[in-house]
Amino acid sequence: MDWLPDTETAEAYADGEFAERVGFGERPALLVVDLIEAFTDPESNLGSDVDEVVEATARLLEAFRERDLPRYFTTVAYEESYGDAGRFVEKVPALRELRLGTDRVRVDDRLAPGNDERVILKKYASAFFGTDLATELTTDRVDTLVLTGVTTSGCIRATAVDSLQYGYRTVVPADAVGDRAEEPHRANLFDIDAKYGDVTDVESVLDELAGLDRPGRRNE
Repeated sequence: MDWLPDTETAEAYADGEFAERVGFGERPALLVVDLIEAFTDPESNLGSDVDEVVEATARLLEAFRERDLPRYFTTVAYEESYGDAGRFVEKVPALRELRLGTDRVRVDDRLAPGNDERVILKKYASAFFGTDLATELTTDRVDTLVLTGVTTSGCIRATAVDSLQYGYRTVVPADAVGDRAEEPHRANLFDIDAKYGDVTDVESVLDELAGLDRPGRRNE
């Protein structure tokens, strides 16, 4: 867990009764956040080298598909007028790259969504804000949301906060999320783990999914 802060900080939070484990429920879903071309291309103003995040997400996506568990993707895209971008585009002018109908807002081909997998269009950081994600999760009887994608300090954090507030068990595999710089990545993983969700790793999530396959698990 190379995202953990110095020992003194970690102990101070632990002594203050933060960072308890919430764990998995019975019906997890995978949410792939903004792994679109604009964010996975290091040449983009919005992008960075997140190849390892894409690879880790692909492993989880395969496991969720094998078990026919719910999977969702998100993208961010704006109209030509940017009237739907509000103050966000003023704060981050690089968002002008995200135009509706362009390749930049398409999910990375390495994770290409299937015909039965929705790509949810959002305008802001949280995958819940201004979308029907919560309705989808209720319809699919989801109780646990596994978040992958980018960026840890932006859309992952915002979605994790809202996921908790909507009542979902929230899981963030640290090796399946990424950011443009290591410092905000680590700091936000620590804060998510302290307050909003369980930060873990891909192998642990895969182990949990394998556990769902065990006969009688609901009675354990």
